[in-house]
Amino acid sequence: MDPANRIERLIRPTAEAMGFDLIRVAILGQQKFRLQIMAERLVDGSMTIEDCAVLSRAISPILEVEDPLPEAYTLEVSSPGIDRPLVRLSDFEKYAGFEAKIEMESPVGGRRRFQGRLLGTDERNVRLNVEDDEVALTFDDIRRAKLMLTKELLAAHEQGAATQSGEQ
Repeated sequence: MDPANRIERLIRPTAEAMGFDLIRVAILGQQKFRLQIMAERLVDGSMTIEDCAVLSRAISPILEVEDPLPEAYTLEVSSPGIDRPLVRLSDFEKYAGFEAKIEMESPVGGRRRFQGRLLGTDERNVRLNVEDDEVALTFDDIRRAKLMLTKELLAAHEQGAATQSGEQ
């Protein structure tokens, strides 16, 4: 099991018990390692600076005891942001209608990078409208994917924030 997956398995129960959903656990850097934990509240998808600090304080002792990385690292707990990474198959369904950038492990139709409007999923494929053509990309072959920061995404985010705070 790779270290990021092991760390996720170690800290997920604590995060979920505190009301957080882990979005991504990644080990970044080559000389100075950074353990990046992206999370958000299960109830509404928000993540404040205080939430980051609370989660960081809760998982740090677990990481100290388990010592899952042989190298020194800096722990970074953050929100996934508006232009969030898409890491689960359900993310591609949830954000259907929005623009995304996807990079594949292996070329599909001669290319590895795709940008277009998410159309959802079918079984293990992510459907994407690229230049008026529908492309099916195998989820297991996706190296990385993220939402693109667009006016539509910003408007949806602002509408969600207004709804969560009780404004209409």
